[in-house]
Amino acid sequence: MDRHTAEPDVTAMPGERAREWVEYHHRSAAPSTYVYDFVWDLSGDAEGPFCTDVDGNVLLDFTSHVAAAPLGYNNPKIMDKLREFDLVDPLKIAGQDFYVSAGDSHRPEESEFPGPAGLMDRLTDATDHYGMDMVFLSNSGAEAVENGIKIAYDHSDGAKYAITFDGAFHGRTLGALSLNRSKEKYRRKFPEVPGVHDVPYCDDRTCSPASCDCGFFVGSDDPTEQVSLLRKKLDPKRGHINADEVAYIILEPIQGEGGYRIPSEAFMDEIAALATEHDITLVADEIQTGMGRTGKMWGADHYSIEPDVIAAAKGLRVGATISRSDVFPDEKGRISSTWGAGDIIASLQGALTIDAIHEHDLLDNATVRGRQFKETMRDADPTGVVDVRGKGLMLAVEFDTQERRDAVQEAALQRGFLTLACGYKVLRVLPPLDVTEREIDLGADLLEQSIADVA
Repeated sequence: MDRHTAEPDVTAMPGERAREWVEYHHRSAAPSTYVYDFVWDLSGDAEGPFCTDVDGNVLLDFTSHVAAAPLGYNNPKIMDKLREFDLVDPLKIAGQDFYVSAGDSHRPEESEFPGPAGLMDRLTDATDHYGMDMVFLSNSGAEAVENGIKIAYDHSDGAKYAITFDGAFHGRTLGALSLNRSKEKYRRKFPEVPGVHDVPYCDDRTCSPASCDCGFFVGSDDPTEQVSLLRKKLDPKRGHINADEVAYIILEPIQGEGGYRIPSEAFMDEIAALATEHDITLVADEIQTGMGRTGKMWGADHYSIEPDVIAAAKGLRVGATISRSDVFPDEKGRISSTWGAGDIIASLQGALTIDAIHEHDLLDNATVRGRQFKETMRDADPTGVVDVRGKGLMLAVEFDTQERRDAVQEAALQRGFLTLACGYKVLRVLPPLDVTEREIDLGADLLEQSIADVA
């Protein structure tokens, strides 16, 4: 496959072989969140955003596997180095009990095949502007969040409350579920961590304390002023939450599952101010926004907030909880995991992805190509589209109804264009970070055709 000339080519989606594989898969698989019957052929041609399914259909994948494959398929920026690595067994070790090295002659920080230690070194470099100097590796985003809130509880010396936001999604383990506010189905019928309070997430980008319809900024005793609802809740005289007992505030710099909601500057300024005033640990969930997806290494880099803890995963290929040594507990075993810091190949992929982001100016590419997609779609002004938004290559197209969104997603699939839904009527678009001008034009054209198909 030549990425420079490849285009989607679909006979039927799903095809006969795909149906066979899906049926076989579900004989043993527990019910979960499968989007549609796309079955990637591991042995088929694939490069960048293009891939082949088991029926020979060629597709343009603008999901990047929910941002977990940040450079798409078989990208030479990663594969050229992986091909030099002689695979061994095991490729996962008990990484909280033992160490691993590639055994080359270089000094550890210059190793040709950076593993867990090299990945952690790169992550502290990437968060140095927040004063972070320590990393705990794990398997997934949910684990990264769980460990983030664990160290926040530990650091707060007995504080029992947490602050989350309407529309939030932080994972499906029990602690993370307690923080979710995106859809009730993610919380019902499960026990929850007590003491979690929620406030509105202000996603009106023109919002200010003087003019706010989102519910975050509200009236005060002075009829000429508005204050944030969170400030009122934490007020030492009139509020009902003792700020000294708040262990952490957790937020997504841009909400993902909740609908790719972009916060207002005023909202983020207020969160930054309150975290500083009350000395509350601020946890940034960067599972989707991190690793260059928004055009900066971290979504928080766009705003005035200064996180104390960053939870990262997806594009990192492993879970990572990143913070300062004064936030992490001193006691050995306070946090631990058999496989944490033990996934050799995933850590190598994560380290090489960070290297590729810097070496190939992919932050700038994400910004430019994201702007191209937004301008193209806004100029087209397709039927039923009420908003096109995003930062970098974390892009969203919002429709007037959920039914239209779902129909467009299915029509796009039939044209060989893979997208994902989020929120209630939003289609998310996640091209690889090195997506080209041609590929953005191709994806936008396919989406416009798909919208016309269901108009």
